[in-house]
Amino acid sequence: MLLLRTFAPWLLLAFLGRQVSLSSGVRHANRGADRTPAPGRAQRSGDKTAANGRGKFSIDAGMQCTWGARDVADAVRLTVKCENPEARIKGGVTDLECQYNGKPQRCPGYQSDPKGFWKQVGRAFKRLQGKACRDDRALVRATMCKRAPRDAHFKLDMSSSVASAQSGQAETPLPPRFNSTAARPTACTRRADHQRKAEEHCSSSWVSLCSFFFSILQSDDC
Repeated sequence: MLLLRTFAPWLLLAFLGRQVSLSSGVRHANRGADRTPAPGRAQRSGDKTAANGRGKFSIDAGMQCTWGARDVADAVRLTVKCENPEARIKGGVTDLECQYNGKPQRCPGYQSDPKGFWKQVGRAFKRLQGKACRDDRALVRATMCKRAPRDAHFKLDMSSSVASAQSGQAETPLPPRFNSTAARPTACTRRADHQRKAEEHCSSSWVSLCSFFFSILQSDDC
């Protein structure tokens, strides 16, 4: 009985200590679970990276283009839209639109330095020039991803490429030029008139001389 009274407090302390240790472990586990990213959080981070991808560039013939990125399933799609206002007057390609698809998630720089990644994509578009929306062999590559797999770069979807063209405005035809000499009698006609007047007013022997005088008197005739 004395032995039980001696060890009972120690057994109680040991039991309480174990309970405190277990409770502390549970609290630490819960804190670790709170810090674990929720499902879909990594995807939302990727969405934000893609949403920040946009820019401008120009190609030949004064056409101005804009591009923007958005996530599509496990890939990223770049939509390019171009416009040339001068072509609406002079004629030529007025609008151009297309899409590029790629999986930049396979490039480490896409997540570690998204700002730098999209700057390099913008430079790649500027280097394309006349190949933009026209050549599916010309990939849009970020320099930091040059060692990434091929599908990490953006490739043109030729089925999405649409172009609109317009012919130039027709020139207004000039009014016909009035020929002021068309209504004037010719020299032969005037000469025939003098001859007829001489025959009417002069005898046959004086016709030639009368015709000569008529031509002198009428100064506007020949």
